[in-house]
Amino acid sequence: MSMSKPSRTSTGSDGTDGVTGAGGADNGAGDAYNIAGGADNGSGGVGKVAGDAASRAPEPGGGSSGKVQSLERAITLLQATADSTPEGETASNLAAQCGLNRATAWRLLSTLEQYGLVERSPVTNRYTIGFAVARMASAAGFDGLIRRAHGTLRRVSEQTGETANLAVVQQLGLTYIDEVTPPVVLSAKWLGRQVPLHATSTGKALLAWLPAEEAESLLAEPLPAYTDTTITDRSRLREDLAKTRERGYSVCVGEMERNLYGVSAPVLGSRGRPFAVVSIWGPQDRVPESRFTALGPLARAAAEEIARAARTA
Repeated sequence: MSMSKPSRTSTGSDGTDGVTGAGGADNGAGDAYNIAGGADNGSGGVGKVAGDAASRAPEPGGGSSGKVQSLERAITLLQATADSTPEGETASNLAAQCGLNRATAWRLLSTLEQYGLVERSPVTNRYTIGFAVARMASAAGFDGLIRRAHGTLRRVSEQTGETANLAVVQQLGLTYIDEVTPPVVLSAKWLGRQVPLHATSTGKALLAWLPAEEAESLLAEPLPAYTDTTITDRSRLREDLAKTRERGYSVCVGEMERNLYGVSAPVLGSRGRPFAVVSIWGPQDRVPESRFTALGPLARAAAEEIARAARTA
């Protein structure tokens, strides 16, 4: 499906952005995006608005930041929509979260919807992330996150003498994408692996920070046992997840492999939703339960550091 691109951006006297579809017109007093030949009836010209800030080149010597305000607003809306998963959010609430007036938010969301970047439920009028974002994300890989997180993992591994992992949240669970192992330690390689969520500290760190219904949907029925310490009772697992949130990190006592113990903490987005998990783990003789109270806060601090790096990069 071919899509025409916006021909120009403009800023009106009220500081709002307008959007018109192909051949459409924005009759308001605000600024207009004219897409594929749209006309601005307020002035009678095509794509011409007095004081078009976006058409000016950045001034030499730092007079202008070179940023496009309308694009920044659209990106902020897109991020807020992503954070509202899975229920989605209304245009008015998204506008309030992003500090925009509702008319501006609605016009920007309409354009994002036209390009498949967001989807609007005709029943609830809530916006969710569109398939076009998933398609672009699948092409992006995790190089950027790995680059920002690797130094933190290396420092944690050096500080603890144990293996430090980073796993990312995907549609059906978690996948390990980076790992730092002390040179003197021989350990299993987890890169690219997916693991059962209920039987690892990594998985429980994800489940504990997801909405309860969403967490339940990710769990198998029944919960399989891998060792004699695997939690297979859903009530016990819910209690374990509540304790996990209370202390800020999850623990695993040989629940998937009898001799592997560890702790994990979620890397949270701006609205408290996990998008990755940091883990510190090793064999039971090096990572006994008595070390959890020391390792857990280290995992949590590393996760917070990675979250900040991801937001500011």
